[in-house]
Amino acid sequence: MDAPPFPAAAIASACAAVKDYLRMANGTDDAAVTAAVQTALALGEAFTGTAWIARQWQAWLARSPDWQRLPVAPVTAIGAVETVDAAGTATALPVTAYTIDLDARGEGWVRLAPSTVPARVRVTFVAGTAPGWDNLPPPLAQGVVLLAAHLLEARGDASVPPAAVVAFWRPWRRLQLMAGARRQCWSS
Repeated sequence: MDAPPFPAAAIASACAAVKDYLRMANGTDDAAVTAAVQTALALGEAFTGTAWIARQWQAWLARSPDWQRLPVAPVTAIGAVETVDAAGTATALPVTAYTIDLDARGEGWVRLAPSTVPARVRVTFVAGTAPGWDNLPPPLAQGVVLLAAHLLEARGDASVPPAAVVAFWRPWRRLQLMAGARRQCWSS
């Protein structure tokens, strides 16, 4: 699944936190710090199975009248549900053609009406634990800072990242233990 890019403001704030942690002067290795922060954020989201910084995602639904779970959580809003033809032209589905739901775990669900049999259906939604870096829970943010600092300091080494990173992130980890009757859709 390709995640959308992190907002520039979140990256800038995270880079400032890493530079502060490493006591780096402004302008020093900006490109390397940015790459390390983006990598640390992406690895953190992958490890926990959640989106951390809120941003817009897209997912494609299978042709099915069953409930389909959106591939990223926590979902804060489900926006457009639209058909996309072979030429790439999107047309909004009427609200009678689908049902949406946000459950207590923050997972988003979409169900197409049985009479709806479009070729492809795309759902646009917003998912993320926090609206920006400054609102990210401290353990998640500290894990990003530690991992990014490790990536910068151990360039070229085969050293192991600090165990504290996993300790910070593990309580936030979501695991999908079993699939129910609901189906999961895929994202683009």
